[in-house]
Amino acid sequence: MFSTNNCWNEKVNLTLIKLLMRFLPIIFLILLAISCKKGQADFVLKGTITDLTFNQNLNGAEIKLYQVPVATTQQQLISTTTIGTDGAYSFTFPRDRMEKYIITINKTNYFEIIETVYFSDLTTKEDNIRNYSTKAKAWVKLVFFNSSPMPGDQLKYIKQAGKEGCAECCSDAEQLLNGPVNTSIYCINDGNTDYSYYYWVLGTGNQGLKSAYTTAFDTVEISLTY
Repeated sequence: MFSTNNCWNEKVNLTLIKLLMRFLPIIFLILLAISCKKGQADFVLKGTITDLTFNQNLNGAEIKLYQVPVATTQQQLISTTTIGTDGAYSFTFPRDRMEKYIITINKTNYFEIIETVYFSDLTTKEDNIRNYSTKAKAWVKLVFFNSSPMPGDQLKYIKQAGKEGCAECCSDAEQLLNGPVNTSIYCINDGNTDYSYYYWVLGTGNQGLKSAYTTAFDTVEISLTY
């Protein structure tokens, strides 16, 4: 005998199957989105910035984080923050596939920090710690004056102590001044350190070492009359 219940059950099952097939793509997309988001995770990049001149945390500096997409040189700003009294910074950002990240740290009268962090060096399993340091700026005014100039006069000098390798730094190579000289040259230096140069007045016995202590945020003068 044919069962009415069996017929009803078959109709219900067929309806459920049709509904499932109808909404299956939507369910799949939702699951895919959840899965991708879970797998993407976030990077946490944090650390402390130190003021080496005064041996303390750097306070009040502006720090920016940029990302550089793969196969480009374009820097895209992710976030900007100001460092507090503890010198600490922290960035949390998506684990998007990038070539690298660039950190810049700026404070008035301090040397700028520019650091590169490569994508391959970061992990989502734990915080990525990057500590950096900088120094206060100081300046030295080098004054040269030839009191009795002759056309063939030559003065040579070369830096002995002072900051090296920065865009604002004076050259480490030997320098030559000819003839009548009355000039001033400004050089940048690390604050609270010495700056010095050795000089020779060619054809004379006039030579020696000139130096000065460059106080942070200030300008000191080193004068040579020959």
